[in-house]
Amino acid sequence: MKTENLWVPLALAPLCIALYGCNSDSSTKTAPQLEAATPASIISCATLTTEFNYAATTITSAELIPAGDVEYAAGEIYPSPSHCLIKGLMNERTGIGMGGYADYAIGFEMRLPSDWNGRFYYQANGGLDGSVQKAVGRFLISESKDSGALNKGFAVISSDTGHASPAPLFGMDPQARLDYGYNAVAELTPMAKSLIETAYGKQPDRSYFGGCSNGGRHTMVAATRYADLYDGFLVGNPGFNLPKAAVSQVYGIQQYSSLVNVDADNVLTSLQSSFTQEEFALVSSKVAQQCDALDGASDGMIQDTYGCQDAFDLARDVPTCSADRDGTCLTAAQKSVMTNIMSGPHNSNTDEAIYSDFPYDAGMGTSDYYGWEFFMAMMRDPGALAFIFSTAPTPYDSSELGSYEYVMSLDMDTDVERIYNINDTYTESGMEFMTPPNPTDLTILRDRGAKMMVVHGTSDAVFSPNDTVNWYKGLQDVNESQADEFARLYLVPGMNHCGNGLATDRFDMLDSLVEWVEQGQAPESIKAAVRSENTELPANWSKTRTRPLCPFPKVATYSGTGDMEEAINFTCVTPK
Repeated sequence: MKTENLWVPLALAPLCIALYGCNSDSSTKTAPQLEAATPASIISCATLTTEFNYAATTITSAELIPAGDVEYAAGEIYPSPSHCLIKGLMNERTGIGMGGYADYAIGFEMRLPSDWNGRFYYQANGGLDGSVQKAVGRFLISESKDSGALNKGFAVISSDTGHASPAPLFGMDPQARLDYGYNAVAELTPMAKSLIETAYGKQPDRSYFGGCSNGGRHTMVAATRYADLYDGFLVGNPGFNLPKAAVSQVYGIQQYSSLVNVDADNVLTSLQSSFTQEEFALVSSKVAQQCDALDGASDGMIQDTYGCQDAFDLARDVPTCSADRDGTCLTAAQKSVMTNIMSGPHNSNTDEAIYSDFPYDAGMGTSDYYGWEFFMAMMRDPGALAFIFSTAPTPYDSSELGSYEYVMSLDMDTDVERIYNINDTYTESGMEFMTPPNPTDLTILRDRGAKMMVVHGTSDAVFSPNDTVNWYKGLQDVNESQADEFARLYLVPGMNHCGNGLATDRFDMLDSLVEWVEQGQAPESIKAAVRSENTELPANWSKTRTRPLCPFPKVATYSGTGDMEEAINFTCVTPK
């Protein structure tokens, strides 16, 4: 594959956002108003193991769970209504495994509330999948524990997307790649709706799809591939260019490595010595000093993210160390590395970007940000890039040292083309099966009256909010600046990856999405609150602080009067 096909030169991007496709139908028409769902009660539960028949599907268990607590994960307890818990397998087969053969199936569970609201929710999970998360319909890690879709009366499905842990070894199997990328949704959706019909006597009136991180990617893929099957899409911090983002993480490790001598016996600790969390917090504090008041409120939050990028200068605003590092300065070499990482990975021709750049923000000094920069970048992305996204797979010793050696061997000029390659065995590239085809072509979604709400934290260290903003700008371009009639983007100042950070990161978007889809009430803003249990919040922040999340490009701006801890005293304003 020729190098010039790998990346879109930054200078050409404004012409039509070519990276995202320019062939959407930009004609405008009035979309239909979808009718509201109507409730029903479950007819059968335990008998579903024998009553339900669907091709290549085995229901392994069905039991009625009384109202009470559900353990979502170790130590995470959710209240739940009475519901039918169903577990099963689809498409059991033998495929390619590391060093031979492996067993595959699409494992799933469904939770069907006894008192059903008539709606179906596909819970798209994060990471590399590989396990069936409990189908409670959780969206963000920071949301209230009683706000999951199951508690709202939705029938919910969750799956492992066609492979079991340990991931990423499933990347050796070409069908497992496709199932992970998009095909599990195609297989599960009609089956789930059929099972719902057996359980309640009717199929769902309205269907919703939601997830954050890789789940956000799943949701954006579904919005382009399966817009005829779902009515509402809830997208969080989407890694919709996930193979490129994995390259970006690897690039970051290469950059950090240039600052230290890496100990082969303790790679991660060595890398972390290149930048301490305290030094990230220093940068955050200097960003806040320059940008905090741009929205009219000196409150430790940066609402005007993009005005801030003009106001802040790393070289000027962060002191350069004249002696040893002590947490109050950065060395010249550290500044160079941070500039490179925040600019996004490039090949040796620095005009050719591999992935988007990142904004400087107030949430860069948190533990979540730091964890994604080092621990997650070393422990997840090398394996995903080598085994799953590359053609052909490039297996390596999965030890800490093996991951590091793989990272350091990856050439940004020549090896990145593997995420675009195909061969006779792997007939779809990583960029084909992982990303939404023509992401700005949401014609089917738009014309049938479906809606999409996207949320992204501005201090996300792994999936760039700029990538999502560029996508949304492209969506507006191909829809004559009327994309907000069916899709809206909400940036969350200071929020890290799917929650956490110095942010009002607790909010409920699902209710707003349902109101938009079924009642035509477009969400002008979303009320968000801090989490009192967030130990990283500054001591001078109220434990009840609220802010409006505004549809991009508007930002929450202080009215000039009233308590700055209350959302009611902020309005959504388009920056000048």
